[in-house]
Amino acid sequence: MRIASWNCNGALRKKISYVSSLEADIYIIQECEDPASSESEAYRAWASNYLWTGGNKNKGLGVFAPRNIRLDPVDLPLSPLELFLPCRINGSIPLLAAWTREAGSPTFRYVGQLWKFLQRHARFLDADNAILIGDLNSNSCWDVADRWWNHSDVVRELRNIGLHSAYHHLFGEAQGQETMPTFYMYRRRDRPYHIDYAFVAKCLLKDAVLEIGDPVFWLEASDHLPLMLNLPSIDFH
Repeated sequence: MRIASWNCNGALRKKISYVSSLEADIYIIQECEDPASSESEAYRAWASNYLWTGGNKNKGLGVFAPRNIRLDPVDLPLSPLELFLPCRINGSIPLLAAWTREAGSPTFRYVGQLWKFLQRHARFLDADNAILIGDLNSNSCWDVADRWWNHSDVVRELRNIGLHSAYHHLFGEAQGQETMPTFYMYRRRDRPYHIDYAFVAKCLLKDAVLEIGDPVFWLEASDHLPLMLNLPSIDFH
């Protein structure tokens, strides 16, 4: 199975050629418009099998797949958390797609939203084939020392239920010391950050491969680079 996660920076209907070039089985796309509200026939045709959530029809979170892969939404009480899309792939693989946001919270912004999700729904990800992937808008370099939660706490809680960051495991780098950015603020090459992540169950990491898109190509379309996670132990074919 190949999963791609990409914050498209809006207007996905104009960037289908970009996302299609990833040749994934599952696409997690942040800042994409709701296909049901789109006037683009090409976008609606491409998004023939999808789940979508968001308070703004032009900028939400979507999970897309070809028709031979089943996407089953999981009904968890999420309000007022933003934005999470829990589902099961082919009825058996728990997938949490994420685009953490400020969510109008002065305290639990961005990764704080994920921290609150874990307090409520950690059980959903407590499985030996679970996957959490998306734009978390966070990095341990921004930890606040006197806060009772921060990025590092979230990483620790995920590890306690058996989920590990594929990037840090495969490249042997510590949280906060990443050498490969996933985001360039204002698309400026001198403002790089690592804020997109894939956390997977440990047994899936044995033969996993993680790639990050080339900024020369992807910064033409977005301020984020895509993550491509290959999990050969899961085969849909």
